[in-house]
Amino acid sequence: MTLQSKPAWAGDDFLSRCVNLLIQTKPIYAVMKQQARQVLIKTAEQNGIPWRKQVEELMNSGIQQQAATLTNQTVSYPNYYQVPFHAYDQGNLCWEAAFEAEPATYAMALRVWKDEPLTWEAAQDRLRGSFHQVLTQQIQAPVKDILDIGCSVGISTLALHRFYADQNASVCTVGLDLSPYMLTVAQHRDRNREISQWIHGNAEATGLRDRSFDLVTIQFVLHELPRQAAIAIFQEAFRLLRSGGSCAIVDNNPKSPVIQNLPPVLFTLMKSTEPWSDDYYTFNVEEAMQSVGFEQISTVASDPRHRTIIGRKP
Repeated sequence: MTLQSKPAWAGDDFLSRCVNLLIQTKPIYAVMKQQARQVLIKTAEQNGIPWRKQVEELMNSGIQQQAATLTNQTVSYPNYYQVPFHAYDQGNLCWEAAFEAEPATYAMALRVWKDEPLTWEAAQDRLRGSFHQVLTQQIQAPVKDILDIGCSVGISTLALHRFYADQNASVCTVGLDLSPYMLTVAQHRDRNREISQWIHGNAEATGLRDRSFDLVTIQFVLHELPRQAAIAIFQEAFRLLRSGGSCAIVDNNPKSPVIQNLPPVLFTLMKSTEPWSDDYYTFNVEEAMQSVGFEQISTVASDPRHRTIIGRKP
């Protein structure tokens, strides 16, 4: 089968329009949303991920009271962030999404190598390692100061920090996210205070100093954004990077045979929980990065489902 630049179920193709019509039908959407959620939980618990146990522990931990210390009251939530996604009516702006983010992330890694007998721990290590390996191959300049945009509950942030800290003990890593709920869980998970700062902020306008980072990463975030928001974030990343610094993105690969050949049930369920899918799968990321000033842009299929895109600030 010939692969296209994007899946047939995304964009303005006939199949995509049919799927979107189903999703826009409220009773059908409600069923899809719950099915998508059950698929995630079932995948997790069948593979030893203690989904319900982890959620219960967080619910009873009392960390909800810590959210106030992390919340930036001046933050304004953009419209695109206030729509239902990931089967949550409030998106990432609720405790349920924050408490379930860690086991959901582990389940996602398992689906990348679904035909291999991997434990969830091995799959997670492999997922993060595939991204880090590309960073090593593509980035030659020293990396000391790192910003992880859209850090969620900090899984990507901690893994990235530890990877670079093994090479340079003075590495300083910052995690930034728009959800104070996610950040509260991230800080709770960062038991040894390895991350310099967890920041509640808007990625399009972080308020951080110009030229203060060597590496900005955007990990599994871009598919959750309309393209104009993505371009604004690229502009902000460019401002924040020092000369010679890099912006590295890892996300779903529209050209992946696995992504393009997802069974109808799975891609329909996925689109029902990802409102910006059509925008993402038809978005020329490399061209957008180049338009804001990035050079030497490279794209690598870093695993069967995902691609890593790296651009350098001159």
